[in-house]
Amino acid sequence: MLEAFETAGVRGVLHRPLAANGDAFALTHGAGSNANAPLLARMAAALAEAGYLVLRYDLPFRIARPKGPPFPAQAPMDRAGIARAVDALRKLTPGRVFAGGHSYGGRQTAMAAAENSELSAGLLLLSYPLHPPHKPEQVRTSFFPDLRTPALFVQGTADPFATVEELRAAVTMIPARTDVFVVAGAGHDLKNAPAAAADILERLRALVCYPGE
Repeated sequence: MLEAFETAGVRGVLHRPLAANGDAFALTHGAGSNANAPLLARMAAALAEAGYLVLRYDLPFRIARPKGPPFPAQAPMDRAGIARAVDALRKLTPGRVFAGGHSYGGRQTAMAAAENSELSAGLLLLSYPLHPPHKPEQVRTSFFPDLRTPALFVQGTADPFATVEELRAAVTMIPARTDVFVVAGAGHDLKNAPAAAADILERLRALVCYPGE
């Protein structure tokens, strides 16, 4: 079941599962999109079908402007918006809250988690923009050594923002448990990732849950 969601500076769409498992996901969009991005909508639907309450939401820069990219100087405001979205979702579910997003949204979510290790139980990072296309020297990993939240990176083999090999090498800087889920043939838009939602969830649960839990 879908419903519009807006409260305390958080705006998005809530996916309520028919058979809730008590856990939830807060997912946000990339720099050129919004909460209605096809990838987010399809991924949220797949996660809700698996029993998760899912909020796909707009970052503050998108709430302020319907079009255009985020301004780098306002990235801290986007991270504050991520924290608000997670807090709002936490009030709706008794279980764990996972956070993540696509490209810029995933990057800012990971940065927010590095700033606050209590932000979420785990991260789902779709097409992490490791570097700008054709500029592998401009890596976006300065916060990786401070990230202590388990993180699953979902990466397409045709993504110009990072090869799978580059990403696997970069995540070794992260002290938390990490994994890279590869989507063969996918570009930065990860169009076919929602079809692998069950496998993605299995890999994320393996990061978050220790043996015996």
